[in-house]
Amino acid sequence: MQKNRSAAGDVITEVSAYIAGATETALPAGVTKRAKCHILDALAAMVSGSHLKAGQLATEYVRQQGGKKESQVASANLVTSAIQAAFANGMMAHADETDDSHTKTLVHPGSAVVPAALAMAEREGADGARFLKSVVTGYDVGCRIPLALGGLGHLLKGAGATPGIGGTFGAAAAAAALAGLNEEAVRYVLAYAAQQASGVNCWKRDEEHVLKAFVFGGMPARNGVTAAIMVQAGFSGVRDSFSGEDNFIDAFSTQPDPRLWIAGQGQDYEILHTDLKKFSVGYPIQAALDGLLKLMNRHGLRAKDVKSVIARLPQPGVQTINNRSMPDINLQHILAVTLLDGRLTFETAHAFERMSDPDVVEVKKRIQLVEEPDLTATKKTRQAVIEIVTKDGASLRELGISRGTAENPMTAEEVEEKSRELMTPVLGKERSEKLIETVWNLEGVKNMRKLRPLLFSDPIQ
Repeated sequence: MQKNRSAAGDVITEVSAYIAGATETALPAGVTKRAKCHILDALAAMVSGSHLKAGQLATEYVRQQGGKKESQVASANLVTSAIQAAFANGMMAHADETDDSHTKTLVHPGSAVVPAALAMAEREGADGARFLKSVVTGYDVGCRIPLALGGLGHLLKGAGATPGIGGTFGAAAAAAALAGLNEEAVRYVLAYAAQQASGVNCWKRDEEHVLKAFVFGGMPARNGVTAAIMVQAGFSGVRDSFSGEDNFIDAFSTQPDPRLWIAGQGQDYEILHTDLKKFSVGYPIQAALDGLLKLMNRHGLRAKDVKSVIARLPQPGVQTINNRSMPDINLQHILAVTLLDGRLTFETAHAFERMSDPDVVEVKKRIQLVEEPDLTATKKTRQAVIEIVTKDGASLRELGISRGTAENPMTAEEVEEKSRELMTPVLGKERSEKLIETVWNLEGVKNMRKLRPLLFSDPIQ
């Protein structure tokens, strides 16, 4: 264990150098294509989330704070400081459970890294290529820090909110890269990120998805941009916060492996190991929905045809989405409305009023959620088994796999269609189509401020 901890002194040098040189380093074509999918996905989450409670509260809060006009707040006639814009857009990006997720660590990099990178890119007048590379760097740094801490099983009790921890480091890395900071300065950025990295898993008790949006998106995006701008302004700090006395590694982990922070650096990109969501619902529901829709489409099933449904999921998914108070993370509710409507849309996934609809309540009574020990034992957290007994006595069974994973990837066309569905009601068809086209051609964007008119439905003030 001591050997692992002493290795951190070398790791900080390599991480800092990687971030400092990120925007000047060429990316493989496959990584660039995948990064565009995740950027478009995150922008769509921001836009759709702007009209949910977490997004509306964040917009109004930032509007009251004022600030130098550096970066925009999505879907509002408001340009404010980069720090405030990163915060608001991060809140929006995780307001509706449609953002991406890193399987191994549960970090939601898109809701922290993309808002931070966008805000900093606008502040710096960066072009699309630099913005894209900074996002890839943020995914690498943010998703790997929880691995360096030993993974989910070795974080100290109470310090397990990896989205807040990984998101802060990912946002800081992206912002530092866009600020053009050298290796020495990046060390200080990481030091300020270490002091701000936080998160307590009591967010699971949040009933309105506001605190959760803060922990997963708003807080880490704000923290990362804050760290970069402070150092850009001349703040100094500790050159190495990851080894020596009272370091970050010891504070958070019982069994760290700091070398995992740089494992595969520059060769194996974490954005390739980050899952997208086809549906705007909590991740454990994705696989169950996949299995249910397969059976519905194959057999022409609707609620009237179904006697009972058993959804078999691995832990910890069962406890996460079992009859929760919010519709988009309540498995029984989501499967019920899907059976009734024949499909699931963003609007129906977030319609609180349907939770008390008598028809929905009646169908929910037919749906049982149980743990599947084999899926838990094999750690197949992105799979679910759906069993249906029809009213005419047929027994049906289907394995669902979350759409958007490495095992069941979404195509660029599917990401585009999902994003179009989320953005068009807010931005309108013309702006949405133009924004999609612009993301697919980011290399041609000379200044990221050019995206401002596309992310607003009203004139910018």
